[in-house]
Amino acid sequence: MEVAAHVDALRGAGALMADAAATAGPDAPVPTCPGWVVRDLVRHMGGVHRWATGYVAGGRTEVWDVDLDEVVGAWPGDADLAGWLTEGCEALAAALDAAPPDLECWTFLRAPSPLAMWARRQAHETAIHRVDAELAAGGAPSPFTPAFAADGAGELLECFVPRRSTKLRAEHPASMAVRCTDEDAAWLLRIGAEGVTTDPIAHRAVDADCSVRGRAADLYLALWNRAGPEALVVEGDTDVLTLFLDTVQVRWA
Repeated sequence: MEVAAHVDALRGAGALMADAAATAGPDAPVPTCPGWVVRDLVRHMGGVHRWATGYVAGGRTEVWDVDLDEVVGAWPGDADLAGWLTEGCEALAAALDAAPPDLECWTFLRAPSPLAMWARRQAHETAIHRVDAELAAGGAPSPFTPAFAADGAGELLECFVPRRSTKLRAEHPASMAVRCTDEDAAWLLRIGAEGVTTDPIAHRAVDADCSVRGRAADLYLALWNRAGPEALVVEGDTDVLTLFLDTVQVRWA
């Protein structure tokens, strides 16, 4: 996906999240984020938007090692949460729109450019948390396009999971093939004692200990732990998928 498409997705997800948060109310529990209520969810997302804007608009080339309290300054009151979230999301989107293609700033995931990384990461960060808000409001998640959902699955499998810090390990090497049925996207994960490697396999048939396939949106939600695997077709050693879902938890550091 192009940067502009990710920025559009960021704006759309931010608007849906703000609406869902207002519907749910600040004290509604967030079932997909145990221990959080909507107030916590909105504060987190709004803080992350402002943190990301500090890199994109400020051109920060070193890690901005601060708590979100310091980034935000003063947290909004409950009545202002939705508007505050929208304000921060729009400021980030505007910063991404205005940034030059050769933007130089700190990044933490592999990408064609810093601008591409921040646009993609924030689009998916916001999309996943708008699902959290929609579930907290008692509704079903708004639909994703297959292309966006496949891109989000790819970001997780290709960028997050293989990092040195990943907790996904297997004493006895195991492999898992993940394939979208409505988008030309697929991946092969090899899990060992030292970590994980991920290879795109969209145009190849491969043998794997576990094979997982389904619509891109169903894969996206399941792999990011926002839905169960019931909508997926799982063949082979199902324990490999269970290991993945139990272990892969992307958290704010």
